[in-house]
Amino acid sequence: MLQFSFKHIINKVRGGIVSPLALNRMGILGMNARNINYIARYNDREKFPIVDDKLNTKRAAKRAGIPVPELIAAFETPASRKRVMEVIDPLWKFVIKPARGSGGKGILVIAGREGEKYKKISGSQIEALDILRHVNNIHSGLYSLGGKPDRVMVEALVDFDPIFQDYSFEGVPDIRVIVFRGYPVMAMLRCSTHSSDGKANLHQGAVGVGIDLATGKSCHAVQRGLRIQRHPDTQMSFGELKVPGWYDLVRLAASCYEMTGLGYLGCDIVLDRERGPLLLEANARPGLAIQVANGVGLRQRLRFIEGLDEEMHEKKVDERVAFSMREFAAEKTL
Repeated sequence: MLQFSFKHIINKVRGGIVSPLALNRMGILGMNARNINYIARYNDREKFPIVDDKLNTKRAAKRAGIPVPELIAAFETPASRKRVMEVIDPLWKFVIKPARGSGGKGILVIAGREGEKYKKISGSQIEALDILRHVNNIHSGLYSLGGKPDRVMVEALVDFDPIFQDYSFEGVPDIRVIVFRGYPVMAMLRCSTHSSDGKANLHQGAVGVGIDLATGKSCHAVQRGLRIQRHPDTQMSFGELKVPGWYDLVRLAASCYEMTGLGYLGCDIVLDRERGPLLLEANARPGLAIQVANGVGLRQRLRFIEGLDEEMHEKKVDERVAFSMREFAAEKTL
């Protein structure tokens, strides 16, 4: 499989623009190609609401038997927000998020209580008034796609698997899996850092770790586009990283094809200590940074799946997962 480095891409830059021909030769899928050849072609826009609204996603997942973080309450009208404090009063840990938020915006994670104060995952404290203000902002559409009025979700805080405790700074790491026509084609682990303010956002300084589809082992790691070997805050080597319960996690991602009806999607999954893999959200327009995290372009893998005969596109979930694990195994792991 053709591999590349971020430095290799930079060397191709002329006047701030990377030649589409150069990207194509490296097997990198660009934004225009993704939008035209995959999102527009394989994603029915009528099905976008299933993934654009996290409340819809959660309900669809439960109908499909796909495990998700526990939904404690949902407030769908401004009038109902008066009950927020009543609902969270007995809770020690919880998450408040907008149903139609994007890019991780508007997510408030409460990791504990101290008297009348609520402790954020960063250790800072807020008061009830701050929570109500946050809820009002969500309802007003401050974080939603298109700025439209939104619904508020209160979820149980995931008790993430301790295997990741040395690979993340404050935040909960998640695994992004790209699924094309039901076949998992690429995966990465996103690890928060001090510079990313505890958020698993690669553009804000989080670490992207490419994960071998065959084994769940790390095969490549980058921060801000540069390859690294250790977590910048904990100094833990990524060479020792292996995601537990890997088959079940990849199978969950592949199952989202039937759940959503979308041909090209990204599935964000977290590992709970007791429950195992849980679907956090699905995305009809997944970003392309996963290619840098893996050091491998998506283009060849997507074309390979497109070239399969019709019989292969009628395979069951387990058959598709086994096929992807075999065909898209990493050439080497860390």
